[in-house]
Amino acid sequence: MKIAVLGTGNLGVSIIKGLLQSQESYQIIATRRNTQNIAFLKEEGVAVMQDNHQAIQQSDVVIVSLKPFNILEILKSHQDSFSADKIVVSMATGVSIDQIREAIGCQNINIMRAMPNTASGVGESLTCLVYNGVDKDKLELVTTLLSHMGKVIQVNEDLMEAATVLGACGLAFVFRFMRAMVQGGIQIGFDAQTAVQIVNQTVKGAAELLIQNKNHPEQEIDKVTTPKGCTIVGLNEMEHQGFSASLIKGINASFQKIEKKS
Repeated sequence: MKIAVLGTGNLGVSIIKGLLQSQESYQIIATRRNTQNIAFLKEEGVAVMQDNHQAIQQSDVVIVSLKPFNILEILKSHQDSFSADKIVVSMATGVSIDQIREAIGCQNINIMRAMPNTASGVGESLTCLVYNGVDKDKLELVTTLLSHMGKVIQVNEDLMEAATVLGACGLAFVFRFMRAMVQGGIQIGFDAQTAVQIVNQTVKGAAELLIQNKNHPEQEIDKVTTPKGCTIVGLNEMEHQGFSASLIKGINASFQKIEKKS
């Protein structure tokens, strides 16, 4: 299978790294205006070029990782490159399948929207996938493709912007929380390297507990909060300082930003 990734920025590179980790022999084409920034991909057997027109024509699946503000303009300028036998997977926030179809100008082409995150590069992304078509084989093919990057769940298109905030922006929110934990660890006596090691494994372990036990986070919190203990004191102080409220407000602010653009 030949896969083109148009607009290979941070997300595009992460997607390609995830595909390269699979056992499948995909032929991958990566495009970027400044190809020097992705020249390292050549060592992995990826074809690197500037020409989106050529990349589209040579591929079976076109993963569009362009910025939302210019995706429709670029797709419209390459209408003659698309044909009904191709599959288009857009990663652009706030741009609907109908808008993409209109820009491409090909009514019979299969178009999907997907929102992975940069954990694709280590095979641990959560990718939300939207497909309004009826071709189950195409859906299965793209689901398999994206599963090389991590977990894949199918959502309705009206939830795609919310999925972007929780699954993609969410990485940055978690990283900021982890950075604060590291800073706190340094303040109570650890060197930075040790604090990072402890925090990284603690967060990884917390996520794995929820995944394997299929519990609500509060159930796991109850297991480590003993009466008059230090955990509950810390949790209560965080809540007094607005920890949960500020996080929820941040998530909602990101969502409102996308909604204004849509």
